Amino acid sequence: MAKNVFQVHVIRRAIVRDTAMPQEAARRLALMNLMVTVGPGLAPLIGGILAATLGWRSILYALAAFGIANLLCAWRLLPETGTPARQASAASILQHYQRLLGSSVFLGYAIGGGCATTAMYAFVAAAPFIISGELHRPAHAIGFYLTLLIAGVWLGSMLATQFIGLIAIDKLLVHANWLSVVAAFAILAAVLSGHLSVALTVGPMFVFTLGAGMASSAALSQAISVDPEIIGSASGLYGFTQMVVGALCTALAGLGNDPALAAALVLSAARIIGQLSFWIAQPRRAS
Repeated sequence: MAKNVFQVHVIRRAIVRDTAMPQEAARRLALMNLMVTVGPGLAPLIGGILAATLGWRSILYALAAFGIANLLCAWRLLPETGTPARQASAASILQHYQRLLGSSVFLGYAIGGGCATTAMYAFVAAAPFIISGELHRPAHAIGFYLTLLIAGVWLGSMLATQFIGLIAIDKLLVHANWLSVVAAFAILAAVLSGHLSVALTVGPMFVFTLGAGMASSAALSQAISVDPEIIGSASGLYGFTQMVVGALCTALAGLGNDPALAAALVLSAARIIGQLSFWIAQPRRAS
């Protein structure tokens, strides 16, 4: 499933690249990047509602229906957007990837952007065990709390659109990520001190996702602007990095016997790595 999600987003980013100028493409890709973060967060809520009302098999039927709908929409509504002059060979695409992987600026934004966005999957994966197992809340509350976190992503994205004209993108990126760093360590402190509660879990996580919402658009915009000639390859490689970071954080959150501690450690480490990556990228970009 993760492979299919990644392929879909690469196709969508290629379409944006073919149908928009670089500045407009950055805005559209930033919006699509938000969807990558929001989708997995909404999935538990929708799945929980379906399972509670129609039974767990209804989730499989819904997935099949969505798949058919996507197939029909792609078939009927998505024309070929590439022109022969813009179509690239496999060799040229590999050369593009080689250029990007050799750029410390792109790698800084890509790794930092992945840590700023899909790292939250660690908490999404551990949420049922934390909320029901450790905080003793009913199972149906899990979807509600996760929805609050997705609201944080949306609010952060909306704030970013307001701040971008007033604050330099790199400055906004670092400050937004600091919000998530502080929030992650607040959760870690609550776990280590034995004072973990719903408020000390959901509250800091809302701030965490607020920072993620502000940082995600800025990180993607900066990453794809590193080399404007290969914006399509940059967006695809950026999306791949997001999926890798998300998968790694999700896997690490399952280690050990304490889901809350594991998730808090993963979130804290990811945010520190992300902040270091942004700091590495920015001086080289300026030079």
